[in-house]
Amino acid sequence: MTGYMAEMRRLVGHRTVIQCAASIIVVDPKGRLLLGRRSDDHLWGYSGGSVEIDEPAEECARRELLEEMGLVAEELTFFCVNSGPEAHHVYPNGDEVSNFEIVYLCRNYSGELKNTDGEMTELRFFRLEEIDMDMICPPIRPVIRRYLEQHM
Repeated sequence: MTGYMAEMRRLVGHRTVIQCAASIIVVDPKGRLLLGRRSDDHLWGYSGGSVEIDEPAEECARRELLEEMGLVAEELTFFCVNSGPEAHHVYPNGDEVSNFEIVYLCRNYSGELKNTDGEMTELRFFRLEEIDMDMICPPIRPVIRRYLEQHM
């Protein structure tokens, strides 16, 4: 962890903080979703992370996609905001967050799929019918559920 959230953690320890985040759900031409297996809890999730001070949300989402999955988002479309009790999360290291997450869809991207920052141990495109909520990291389950409801 670097930047603003690392600074906040130094000040408050594991206490709950409001985490403003931006994320991207990448959809390939076959309609499959790109997910990464997280290195902390070994569950699957899309690319995303904390917004830095004065960083536009779209730029945060683009930065996180490049850092975590090696892809450049050519075009983003707003999908939803994920917040509230279901987005509250305690990470395996004890850090607790109340997420306010802006989620984008990306169907146009370039680059080579690769894990560049170590936050993901595996990257894979999933057909929608392959996705089971038990495999998804809990705070993003409402987003994935919503996507599946709209596209299956």
